[in-house]
Amino acid sequence: MSRVYFGTDGIRGTVGQSPITPDFILRLGHAVGRVLKQKSAKPSVLIGKDTRISGYMLESALEAGFASAGVDVWLTGPLPTPGVAYLTRALRQDLGVVISASHNPFADNGIKFFSSSGEKLPDAWELAVEQALDQAPSWVDSAQLGKARRLQDARGRYIEFCKNSFGADLSLRGLKIVVDAAHGAAYHVAPDVFHELGAEVIAIGCKPDGYNINDGFGATAPQALVAAVREHQADYGVALDGDADRLQLVDSQGRLFNGDELLYIMVADRLNQGVKVPGAVGTLMTNMAVELALKARDVEFVRAKVGDRYVLEELSARGWQLGGEGSGHLLSLDKHTTGDGIVSALLVLQSVCRSGRGLAQQLEGVDLFPQTLINVRLQPGQDWKSNAVLARTQAEVTAELGSSGRVLIRPSGTEPLLRVMVEARDPDLARLCAERLVQAVQA
Repeated sequence: MSRVYFGTDGIRGTVGQSPITPDFILRLGHAVGRVLKQKSAKPSVLIGKDTRISGYMLESALEAGFASAGVDVWLTGPLPTPGVAYLTRALRQDLGVVISASHNPFADNGIKFFSSSGEKLPDAWELAVEQALDQAPSWVDSAQLGKARRLQDARGRYIEFCKNSFGADLSLRGLKIVVDAAHGAAYHVAPDVFHELGAEVIAIGCKPDGYNINDGFGATAPQALVAAVREHQADYGVALDGDADRLQLVDSQGRLFNGDELLYIMVADRLNQGVKVPGAVGTLMTNMAVELALKARDVEFVRAKVGDRYVLEELSARGWQLGGEGSGHLLSLDKHTTGDGIVSALLVLQSVCRSGRGLAQQLEGVDLFPQTLINVRLQPGQDWKSNAVLARTQAEVTAELGSSGRVLIRPSGTEPLLRVMVEARDPDLARLCAERLVQAVQA
């Protein structure tokens, strides 16, 4: 069976349009509650959210849906997604729930879930919820209704968790760091984490008003961070997205480091400490230069489908710890069960403190290959997979690039587009090859 409501990261959409409406979210809470009660007589769930104005409405609807199924609720208020995952595990909750649309604009919102161990749930669980949504509601009587409580110290608990991921023998003293929380869920968490570890902190993007999340600030708009680092002559800048599971880093020169580069630094830091790293996981989009650099250090590299849940699945299957995406979703499974922008930033800065070398120095010799990405609109019914001209051209381009580049052709998951990407040491060659492939698609 295919899922109707769940996508690759929960349920997401525009508020006021199906399925992000209060009546559906109430039904969703009730359905999830019924699924939980198949294993527990009196389940308890933790609900956190980001700073969108719609979070109040959806939180109330979810709370009512859970209560109507006989499920108790703990409310954290605004809290990063990885914070909800951590507290779900730490407080022995049956389920963690996050109300967020991550890096999307404020008019969108969504719901995602974590298991009792703080991990993303499998497709089978999501299918069970969708089946429960198709059934008539089964309200419990008044004596069995769930209760709602507010967890007053959620923020403080999560701050301590983040700090504990940083080496106990290390400090950020002497570093000036700009912290950009995208006016999102980490606005009252991230600045304190870095400050309490000793850094001088300049906070930007930390004044949410319900409407400004991800608007000109954060990991998806890092220009504000670059400008602030230069203005304040800071050593580093840290940008998170709206729910703080994504990271971008800037150094004192205003150079922006993407997730591919940061993944390499995290692996290299462990190798430099004498820790064996059997392998790391990236995605189909991970820059080839990082793959080659890791292999040169005897670290196996595997590519998963695009999406942090697929990186996580690959890591779990292989028993590895480190993986990530160029977008800044980074995973360190010995530190957390899910991607955490704050923790990832601390792990990268830890390498700076240990080595005494800046990020650019640590990346010497790891020169990212230029990439050309062209989106080609597909016509209704167009079967690009059976296109013989495209197959022949792709084979020719792949042979021409050899070990100095690669081709990736994949359909968009949300639009009628075919994404054609060519990566090569020579940017002109990458562009010309991509254009040849586009012509073949349109032939």
